[in-house]
Amino acid sequence: MTILSDLHQDHVNLNKLLAVLSNKLEELKRGEMPNFLLLADAVDYISCYADAYHHPCEDQMYEMFKGAGCPELDEAIVRCIEDHQQLKQRSNDVIEAVECVLTDAVVPMDQFTAKLEAFLNAQIEHLNLEEGTLFPLLEDVATDEQWDKLALELPIMDDPLFGEKQKQRYIDLYTELLRDMH
Repeated sequence: MTILSDLHQDHVNLNKLLAVLSNKLEELKRGEMPNFLLLADAVDYISCYADAYHHPCEDQMYEMFKGAGCPELDEAIVRCIEDHQQLKQRSNDVIEAVECVLTDAVVPMDQFTAKLEAFLNAQIEHLNLEEGTLFPLLEDVATDEQWDKLALELPIMDDPLFGEKQKQRYIDLYTELLRDMH
């Protein structure tokens, strides 16, 4: 069952990043200007890793277990796959808004704050769905043989922020995460 363990670890890591973004959101709400480059890196990481690797792995896993005779699981899978598409769009919206700020385009901060807050809320709600409903249901219905088969089919990618080697692009973000954890 290392697949679920790996995906769960991704969620733990994502929660750390969401906590940093929540702090940035609170700064914005107080009228302070957070480090927008750091914000851009955080959302870029979520977009590049979660949207491009983590969610497709989950979708592939969910497809394997769809129709396993558990209507509650099927319903959660459909909702989760829809979430993945919406989360990708929300990531893109925030990335565009951050890029506008970084290129000195006029961006009303209340609109930016609202986009960031919607993004964070959607991410947290999605993680709660997977951790609270989907993963426990999968543990109930999946067999060891199914996990073994799936392990051979899923792609493997080193996490560019939390993996063995941090990509240069995320060094400042990694440093900020370490600072926030103390």
